[in-house]
Amino acid sequence: MKTVIRTTLLALCLGSCGPLSLYYQEGASVSRMQAETTDCQVKALRDAPVANQVRQTAPIYYPGRTICNNAGQCYTTPGWWDPGRIYSVDVNQSLRNQVEAQCMAAKGFRPVSLPPCKQNVKSRVPAQRTTKLPPLSGGSCYVRFDDGTFQIITP
Repeated sequence: MKTVIRTTLLALCLGSCGPLSLYYQEGASVSRMQAETTDCQVKALRDAPVANQVRQTAPIYYPGRTICNNAGQCYTTPGWWDPGRIYSVDVNQSLRNQVEAQCMAAKGFRPVSLPPCKQNVKSRVPAQRTTKLPPLSGGSCYVRFDDGTFQIITP
């Protein structure tokens, strides 16, 4: 149980510590960006639907080993096959990503990725949810709030 709790907490921390990837258009409202993203994701899903294929990694043969003791008596263990791992792949995922990106580009948005803000930057700026996408600079970063919203900070 402790392992599950630790793993969950680690995943939450890492999820909130990674970059913020979003579509960006200076001056656009966050609600418009989110609505346009959803529209483009639906279009992409319609144009390039999920197409899962079941695949298997190559099987591997592990030959037997001959083991001898100090008295010179030897025996050989039998070999065995590892049948390979079975997994599924959505073969349309990359096409769907391209369709979404093209749709957003046609609407004037481009993908950006912002790093999380350092503590010293966070402490200097009052916490305020971003509602309009600000101009970005090389030092732009973000703060994520507990409700899933974010604040983009441009020094």
